[in-house]
Amino acid sequence: MFRSFSLKRSLQTHIKTLAHCPQRPPLPFPLPFSSIRTLSTSPSSSSESELRKYLGYTALLVFCGAATYYSFPFPENAKHKKAQLFRYAPLPEDLHTVSNWSGTHEVQTRHFHQPENLKQLEELVKESNEKRAKLRPVGSGLSPNGIGLARGGMVNLALMDKVLEVDKDNKRVRVQAGIRVQQLVDEIKDYGLTLQNFASIREQQIGGILQVGAHGTGAKLPPIDEQIVSMKLVTPAKGTIELSKEKDPVLFYLARCGLGGLGVVAEVTIQCVERQELVEHTTVSNLKDLKKNHKKMLSQNKHIKYLYIPYTDTVVVVTCNPVSRLRGPPKFKPKYSKDEAMQDIRELYKESIKKYRAREITPPDSNEPDINEFSFTELRDKLLSLDPLNKDHVVKVNHAEAEFWRKSEGYRVGWSDEILGFDCGGQQWVSETCFPAGTLSKPSMKDLEYIEELKKLIETNEIPAPAPIEQRWTARSQSPMSPASSSAEDDIFSWVGIIMYLPTMDARQRKDITEEFFHYRHLTQSQLWDKYSAYEHWAKIEVPKDKEELEVLQARLKSCFPVDAYNKARKELDPNRILSNNVLEKMFLLSESI
Repeated sequence: MFRSFSLKRSLQTHIKTLAHCPQRPPLPFPLPFSSIRTLSTSPSSSSESELRKYLGYTALLVFCGAATYYSFPFPENAKHKKAQLFRYAPLPEDLHTVSNWSGTHEVQTRHFHQPENLKQLEELVKESNEKRAKLRPVGSGLSPNGIGLARGGMVNLALMDKVLEVDKDNKRVRVQAGIRVQQLVDEIKDYGLTLQNFASIREQQIGGILQVGAHGTGAKLPPIDEQIVSMKLVTPAKGTIELSKEKDPVLFYLARCGLGGLGVVAEVTIQCVERQELVEHTTVSNLKDLKKNHKKMLSQNKHIKYLYIPYTDTVVVVTCNPVSRLRGPPKFKPKYSKDEAMQDIRELYKESIKKYRAREITPPDSNEPDINEFSFTELRDKLLSLDPLNKDHVVKVNHAEAEFWRKSEGYRVGWSDEILGFDCGGQQWVSETCFPAGTLSKPSMKDLEYIEELKKLIETNEIPAPAPIEQRWTARSQSPMSPASSSAEDDIFSWVGIIMYLPTMDARQRKDITEEFFHYRHLTQSQLWDKYSAYEHWAKIEVPKDKEELEVLQARLKSCFPVDAYNKARKELDPNRILSNNVLEKMFLLSESI
């Protein structure tokens, strides 16, 4: 009844599948040496037989260890791979591989459902609940932490992507939750409407971007969940329920940022705004000058973000405001052309290629395209891939990026859905925290203090931190599970994201970058989070494997969010926890009382 989701399966996927296969039962452990020596002195033939048997076990164990080492599923191009004694087992035909956009989390599942309408979704949820079969809601897979993934089974609403109703007078639209952001804004622009705000990219499904509490930027604009005025939730225990401020407001606010654990969001009604042309203004400043004008910048700009370049004093300031009806768009002639803006990073790339190839770190590629064809972010990825954990090399790349932005100052005019996007670069690890920054009328300046301490931390510990460190702001949300949740209407929150790119597919290099990133993240956590009451974005929080670290995370979450109320709602709406996954189970430990 439901269309299955088929994906191409590469050799790398086959490799990863083997890594997840159950292990064979352990072989009996050989006798200790003292026992073997005792047996060897016995004249009995049965003792000699026992000795040969245990020596055989020992040899078999050594052979299995060697075979496991040499056939461990690393990619063929991994530099530390010694040999390949066995072929990798192929994936079963009905097994689907689903990974997030950054390739940092991946699962294989035989159950990936894509219902085409509400009735099919309701039947699927009911049937799965009766069978106690996992049915984790997953959107476009853009969350860096793979919060929507579950090996037991998933449901994706990509085929439920229609605009159902447009109320032009009240500026509201009702849509199916599988519709992507870009598709939605394209379909409602003829009505003169658009969304209040956007995240950096447009590929998210509305249900997914809503459930994790995603956000755009602008101290007067709330996170995206605050734009939802009603929703239709398909639950395992109570079927389809409609929620709004008028119908069960407590559950409505809780479910708006429900992390997919309370039900499958099927439909939402969104409060929109009139479509406007915006003027984007990009300037380069520094932290000292920002402090003088920061309060005015937050209050006078509809959209604003700061991009900090580590190991430099450069801060890229990007503001977006409606085109003036009186003055019209600004008349501005850029001082530098696009080629001139790219000059420094192109020169650095040429120098770096010569240097690293001379050391035989990277072989020449005869098929490599002309560097003039690369965008800035593509060239940055290529530069970083040469030596991503060499601090001195990363610093050079950062300085080239600072020059790029200095020569890219100027204006750009376009519709909001065209202007508010941001090229985030290639695959990456991300950690983004949210913390209170005072009120719109009286900012606390804690947001800039946080950045000062973060930059000192990076330099003191010589972290190979690439650019940018991105800082954005939002108004509060009334959803209690939002990191920007507050009961005070004037409160504002700052969001700060740190990154490390994964510009290579080499398994050893990606592993080393991952370890360095988590070291970087741990330093920010230990020195900044508690001091500034910072909590990670739900789509970027990584659940620790260490038991003590997990307990600390659980305690932190419980101190800030209504975990007991959330778990109680999970118990009522999804008693068999078919919508849950490992991430939710570990973050929100169910108490015996619930």
